[in-house]
Amino acid sequence: MTLKSYFQFTKSQRSGIIFLVMLCLLFQSAYFFIDFKSLTNDSKEKQEWLVFNTEIDSLKQIKRDYIPKIYPFNPNFISDFKGYKLGMSVAEIDRLLVFRETNKYVNTPEDFQKVTKVSDSLLNTMTPYFKFPDWVTKKKEFKSQYKSFEKKKEKIEFLDINKATKEDLIKVYGIGPALSDRILKLKDLLGGFVSMEQMNDVWGLSPEVIENLNKNFKVLVLPKVKKVDINNLSIKELMLFPYFKYALAKAIVTYRSMNGDFKENADLIKINGFPNEKLSIIGLYLYF
Repeated sequence: MTLKSYFQFTKSQRSGIIFLVMLCLLFQSAYFFIDFKSLTNDSKEKQEWLVFNTEIDSLKQIKRDYIPKIYPFNPNFISDFKGYKLGMSVAEIDRLLVFRETNKYVNTPEDFQKVTKVSDSLLNTMTPYFKFPDWVTKKKEFKSQYKSFEKKKEKIEFLDINKATKEDLIKVYGIGPALSDRILKLKDLLGGFVSMEQMNDVWGLSPEVIENLNKNFKVLVLPKVKKVDINNLSIKELMLFPYFKYALAKAIVTYRSMNGDFKENADLIKINGFPNEKLSIIGLYLYF
C-alpha cells in the first residue's frame, strides 16, 4: 500500500473532513474571543442573587405570619394608632377623645362601648387587654371599707367637755398637763363651757389640737352657769368675768352710766371695742 492511498478519500469523506476542520476552527475562535471568566462570574452573581431573593421571600413570609403582641392598657389613654391597630374606626376613636376632653373616664368595658359605640364583637376582642386602675377594679372593696369606716365613725362616743377630767384631756394628742390645767381653769371661771368654740379662748391651744378636741368632746348639756349682772356690777366685779378685761369693763360701765341699763344682747354691740364675734357666747353668761 502506497503513501498516496492514505490521502485518497471519497466525496462524503472529504465533506466530513471539511466539516470537522471548520468545527475545530469555530471552537478555536470561540476560545480566543469569548470571555468564559465573565460568564462564570455572572453565574456566581446570579446564584448569590437567588440566595438573597430566597431570604427576602422568607422574611416576607415571616412578616405575613407575624401577629403583633398587645400589652394590657388603660382604654382611657388609647392612642389613635393603637385604636386603629385594634380595629376601631376613626369615628369611634374620636368619640372617646371628645369624652376624655370633658375630664371624665370610662371605668368598665360597658362604659367604653357606651362612649365609643364599638360593636359587641370588637369589644369582646379588646376587653382582655383593658387594664383599669386598682381603685376601679376594687371599687366594691373600697366601698365596703368606706361603709365600715363610716360605721366606726358613727360609733364614736363624745364626752361632755364640762365633765372632762384632767386625765381625759391629756389623752388628746397635743395636750399635756399645763394645757389641760388651763382648760379646766377657764371652765371653772366661767362655770362651764357653752360651746366648743371657747377652746379658741384657751391660750396655747393650736388649731390642730382644737380639732383633736372636737373629735372627742362636745357640749352635750348646757351648764347652769352663774350669770353676770351686767347692769349692776362694778368695773372690778365685771373684770372677774374672763371675757371682760379692764378696758372693756370700763367701757361697759361708762356706756351704762350715760345710756341707762342694757336690755338685751344687741345693746352690747354699741360698746366700742366689744368682741361682736363672741356675742352669742358671752350673752349666755349675762343677766339683764
